Amino acid sequence: VLSPQPILYSYFRSSCSWRVRIALALKNIDYEIVAINLIKDGGQQLAIIEYLEETRPTPRLLPQDPKKRAQVRMISDLLASGIQPLQNLSVLNQVGKENQLTWAQRVIAPGFNALEQILQSTAGKYCMGDEVSMADLCLVPQVANAERYKVDLSPYPTISRINKSLLALEAFQVSHPSRQPDTPPELRA
Repeated sequence: VLSPQPILYSYFRSSCSWRVRIALALKNIDYEIVAINLIKDGGQQLAIIEYLEETRPTPRLLPQDPKKRAQVRMISDLLASGIQPLQNLSVLNQVGKENQLTWAQRVIAPGFNALEQILQSTAGKYCMGDEVSMADLCLVPQVANAERYKVDLSPYPTISRINKSLLALEAFQVSHPSRQPDTPPELRA
């Protein structure tokens, strides 16, 4: 039996929390948010999204076709495990304040180079064709991080186009960090 209202322990700027908030919004799941301020993002977001997919399968976030499903998981993993942890606050604190911007740009660019190549063969309106998938939930927070760290996005037209399409969707708007209960007033939308 599913609990009537899940609890999401969230930090407004956490990419991991943002991905889960998008999934909850897309699936129209009401949830309670408990604001926490952790320096280290949790890595459980893909497992949570997969759990939501298995227990509340509509709308579908993983394609039915096994090859496409594997591609969505690969893109999601590249973003959530391959790029994002390298520019997490816990890592950035280790490289020192004066090196953070350069470090973040250096670790995001190679991941985006690989992703741009992948998306050229998988993308339609979104990362995998014309249906929003788990890969899209991973893309938007990472593009926001890239923008925050002043990464030049001009070499990534596919990433930029998909991101723009996704940000027009209500689920991506209501889950945005600028619209969370714990968002500082100066960062609110």
